[in-house]
Amino acid sequence: MSQHKSMLPELLRVLNLQKIAKNKYTGQNLDIGSPQVYGGQVLSQSLVAAGNTVQRDHQLHSMHGYFVRRGDNGLPIDYEVETVRDGGSFCTRRVRAKQKDKVIFIVAASYQKPEKGFEHHSGMPNVSQPEMLSSFPEIFSKLADKFDIKPKGIFAEDSPIIFRPVTYYNPFNPGIQPAESHVWFRPNGSIDIDNKEFLKILISYASDFNLLLTSLLPHNVSMFTEPLFVASLDHAMWFHRDIEVDDWMLYSVKSPSASNGRGFCQGRIFSRDGRLLASVTQEGLIRKYNK
Repeated sequence: MSQHKSMLPELLRVLNLQKIAKNKYTGQNLDIGSPQVYGGQVLSQSLVAAGNTVQRDHQLHSMHGYFVRRGDNGLPIDYEVETVRDGGSFCTRRVRAKQKDKVIFIVAASYQKPEKGFEHHSGMPNVSQPEMLSSFPEIFSKLADKFDIKPKGIFAEDSPIIFRPVTYYNPFNPGIQPAESHVWFRPNGSIDIDNKEFLKILISYASDFNLLLTSLLPHNVSMFTEPLFVASLDHAMWFHRDIEVDDWMLYSVKSPSASNGRGFCQGRIFSRDGRLLASVTQEGLIRKYNK
């Protein structure tokens, strides 16, 4: 783990939304160096807002969201929660995230009372363990000096989440690789929280990373080789099992297709002991800037 000061405490702070009225909340931003609000932040804050209106005996099991506009890191985000349905086993919420009264993100989230049933899941890929790997900040720091670039966000030592790629990745010389990636990740610091529902929020925050990067792998480009516009368009998650964040988790991602300036990605998140915790899908823009 990094010995540098981590932004994790600041992330936990911005995930603690302020209630301003019934089913209405507001939150601040954690600027991780991206030109707009990081998609994982507005996604996770929306789930915090929705969860605040749900009975504690219901657990988040799925969400489907759309990124409508770019978020401004300099402005707070307001969240409006609509109660779509409260049922015996399931309840549904819809959340609109706004800045200056304009919607920047919408999401529908479904919650279920826990119940016993059939159990199976796909196996975890056989990959190197995280202790054998270098983190993105470690990899990037060696390259950034050469190219005189200051590491930001997940490439920086103070990133709230630390990622360790299984396959070495040089963002300045990516080459042509299969549209598949595996990264281990965990919070960059200790989490003294036993609220399993809040742990899903942290996983949601991390889930927006590495998806669209994977869709670029077959094309010998990265954000550091030429001007690109990369932005999430939609994001869906299914939570299969309880989550613990006191150990590394594996994020296994494939990009089955890219076309029309969009990349489509599918991800699976596994616990260290091989349990499938969550599944993710996302489509986003991967567009070259016109010269």
